[in-house]
Amino acid sequence: MDPASVSSSSSCSSAWLLVLLGTLGTALLAAAHRLGLIYQLWHKAEPKSTRHGGELVAEVLKAHGVRYLFTLVGGHISPILVASEKLGIRVVDTRHEATAVFAADAVARLSGTVGVAAVTAGPGVTNTVTAVKNAQMAESPVLLIAGAAATLQKGRGALQDIDQLVLFKPLCKFCASVRTVRDIVPTLRRAIAAAQSGTPGPVFVEFPIDVLYPYYLVEKELGVKETSRGLLGGVINWYLGNHLRNLYAGAWETRDFSPLPVQVPQATAEQVQQCVELVSRAKKPVMLLGSQVTLPPTPVEKLREALEALSIPCFLGGMARGMLGRDSPLHIRQNRREVLKEADLVILAGTVCDFRLSYGRVLSQHSTVIAINRDRALMLRNSDIFWKPRMAIQGDAGSFLLSLSQGLKSYSPPQDWSTSLKDGDKRKEKANREKSEEPTEQHLNPLKLLHHVDNLLPENSLLVLDGGDFVGSAAYIVRPWGPLHWLDPGAFGTLGVGGGFALGAKLCRPDSEVWILYGDGSLGYSIMEFDTFVRHKTPIIALVGNDACWSQISREQVPLLGSNVACGLAYVDYHLVAEGLGGKGFLLSRQDEACMDNIIQAAQEACREGHPTLINALIGKTSFREGSISV
Repeated sequence: MDPASVSSSSSCSSAWLLVLLGTLGTALLAAAHRLGLIYQLWHKAEPKSTRHGGELVAEVLKAHGVRYLFTLVGGHISPILVASEKLGIRVVDTRHEATAVFAADAVARLSGTVGVAAVTAGPGVTNTVTAVKNAQMAESPVLLIAGAAATLQKGRGALQDIDQLVLFKPLCKFCASVRTVRDIVPTLRRAIAAAQSGTPGPVFVEFPIDVLYPYYLVEKELGVKETSRGLLGGVINWYLGNHLRNLYAGAWETRDFSPLPVQVPQATAEQVQQCVELVSRAKKPVMLLGSQVTLPPTPVEKLREALEALSIPCFLGGMARGMLGRDSPLHIRQNRREVLKEADLVILAGTVCDFRLSYGRVLSQHSTVIAINRDRALMLRNSDIFWKPRMAIQGDAGSFLLSLSQGLKSYSPPQDWSTSLKDGDKRKEKANREKSEEPTEQHLNPLKLLHHVDNLLPENSLLVLDGGDFVGSAAYIVRPWGPLHWLDPGAFGTLGVGGGFALGAKLCRPDSEVWILYGDGSLGYSIMEFDTFVRHKTPIIALVGNDACWSQISREQVPLLGSNVACGLAYVDYHLVAEGLGGKGFLLSRQDEACMDNIIQAAQEACREGHPTLINALIGKTSFREGSISV
């Protein structure tokens, strides 16, 4: 054989051997990393420690200013609940997991911090899906903490083991499953920052049960033995032991619990100046303010001052209701479609051109439209189809309006424009009041009832809206006293928010008179939370517009399809249900019409004495909301 061939063959064999050894070495390093062996060289577990992962969760929440943790208890999350209580975080348990998330949502909206709920694995998690979707569409920074099957039992048929992350990835800005105790703190810090940054929204973190309980308990459950039989038994025992050590390696080392920076997009100075120039030329400007204007970092009182300085007529929607108080000359509540067709400049501040604005069709093609929103996709929804913005600014709406006010100090829109809009408001409200005096076939006129409630609301009242037809009427009649005094579900139109929203609101504002305006249909979702109100000493007032019907659906279904199927309910004694759960109940019917105020005031007094209270108001039907949408 040619010596050169032998040499070449030998070189190839050596090269292949090196490649094989390199590949094997890489695979071994990867396996060692995956098993935590490399990390364990420098970070050790502490088998004798009685600490547990729930304590780290509680410490992160405490460091982020969390005051309330809403939950429905389950064994998977018990360490988190116990540790949170020990650190002074108030643990509030509800009768349904959705209520816990709704309550966290309310806290997030009213406090400007993240709201937190914790639920057990499997069904506890799936029960929250609607509430989490509602938080997503309402742009609420909610942290949902969930239990999960132990890390080694996932996918093996453990109790309540499902793929939870796949449920929440489409709904949440951040989703994670914590795999070791040392990952608890950094994962939660990233999740909370993500919830509040950019366009706020919900985040989801699951904790397998073995990262929450103490070392000795997990060791017992794993069944790690001091000795084992046979090679296979030895391998299994080593694997279990290494898994346990890796779970707790470095668990109790000193860590930073403080909040990470929150990123908020802002309009540039150049964009603000361009808007200043556009607005300064407007003769008939109008603003539409959505919930985003109430978000941090702009305090709502400073925003109110800026709006009053601008003197531009405003329509307020969502959480922005009440921003200008009850009787501001700038707040226009009626005739929105007609006003938008006449306006020469429209500012959409956190307002989206979805079904609420007829997908943008209510905007005039002759109007100059300025859109400001943290979310670019929402800001431009249906643009270039039914409407087109002159300027589209991705940024914080509240901060933008403050800057706009600074740049327009010498500007004031023509007084006759503002006066004409307010005069139109007064004419419409006069017609509404006249309609409230019309007799119904049976029971009370709901409009009259709402006018009486509006007149009796104290300045510290906070309104929660949960319903369809009755609540839709209330939106035109009942006036919140100030900023952040109004809570409705938002764009998703979710029924069932009432109990949770009121619970969170009363905890955030213990001195406020918190009202829930319920339809009788929506009441069914959360009436059991009267038990929660009683147990946690959170007195609220629920006003139920009881017309024994899903009226918002029936109004269209009957004339269009000729049947009231599935729309009928009964005139249930809901006031007695509230009393059975430990609250106070009042019945308000037509024969009580002359003393309506007395009954409402008696309910208010009962609430002030510490009793959760329900007014069961039997109402008739009016034509007030004919033509309103239900699909």
